Amino acid sequence: MTSQPQVFVSLGSFGATEVKRHGQDWFVRLCHEAGADGVEIRGELLAGNDAELEVLAGSMRDLELACVYSSPDPLWDGQGRLLNQHLDKGLAAARTLGSQTLKMSIGGFGAFADPAWPSLAGRLAEHGVTLLIENDQTPAAGCVDVLQAFFDQADQAGLNLGMTFDMGNWHWNGECPLQAAQVFSGRVRYVHCKGVQRQPTRWVAVPLQESVMPWRALLRALPHDVPRAIEYPLTGDDLATITRIAIEQLRTLETTR
Repeated sequence: MTSQPQVFVSLGSFGATEVKRHGQDWFVRLCHEAGADGVEIRGELLAGNDAELEVLAGSMRDLELACVYSSPDPLWDGQGRLLNQHLDKGLAAARTLGSQTLKMSIGGFGAFADPAWPSLAGRLAEHGVTLLIENDQTPAAGCVDVLQAFFDQADQAGLNLGMTFDMGNWHWNGECPLQAAQVFSGRVRYVHCKGVQRQPTRWVAVPLQESVMPWRALLRALPHDVPRAIEYPLTGDDLATITRIAIEQLRTLETTR
C-alpha cells in the first residue's frame, strides 16, 4: 500500500486580515488541532520582528509540525541580478524557524544578465537549506518556457533545484497545468493544491473539488510522495472544523488516485 503524503496548510489560506489580527502562531496551533502534518509560514504576513519567528519556531517544535518558509521576495530583479539580500533574508528566516525548506520565485531572472550561480550555490550549502522555486502568477516567473530555461541553466551550473508546483497559478498566465506537470514533474518536491474558477475579470482560488481544471488528472501526473499544501481560502465561523475537513478531504483524494 502506498503511504499518504504529508498534508500542510499554507497560513495565507486564512486571509491576510485574519492572520494579521490573530498572528501566525494562533493559526499554527489551529492547524495542529485540525490534524495537519505541517504549515507554510508566510513571510508577507509576519509582524516584522525576530521574536515572532522564535515564537513560531518554538510552537512548531512543541507540536512536532513540519515547516516550509515562503518568502515573498523575488530572487532576481528586473535587470536579471541576483538579489542576495532577499536570499539571505529568506535563509535567515528559515534557519530561525528550524525549516529546511525555503520557497521563492525567480522574479526577473529572464533577463539573466548575472545568473550568479556560484553565489547562490554557496549560500545554500552554507545554510543547509533546500530552495524550492515556485511558479507564481506573473509572466516573468510563472510561465513554462521561462521556468524551463531557468532550471536548464541551473542544471548546467550544477544546481539540482526542486520546485513548488502551484496547481492553480498556471491559469493566471494562460498556461496548461497538465502540460506543465509533464515538463516539471521530475523536480516537483512540494505541491500547492489550489483549484481555480473564472470570474468575469479574474481567476480566483477555490477548493479542488470546485475547480474547473482537471485536478484529478493533475494529481496523478505529479509525484505522490511529496507534501501537499492547502492553498485556497479557508473561511467560516468554525475554522478548526473547516480546516480539519479540508485536510481530511485532501488525504482522501490522495487515496483515490
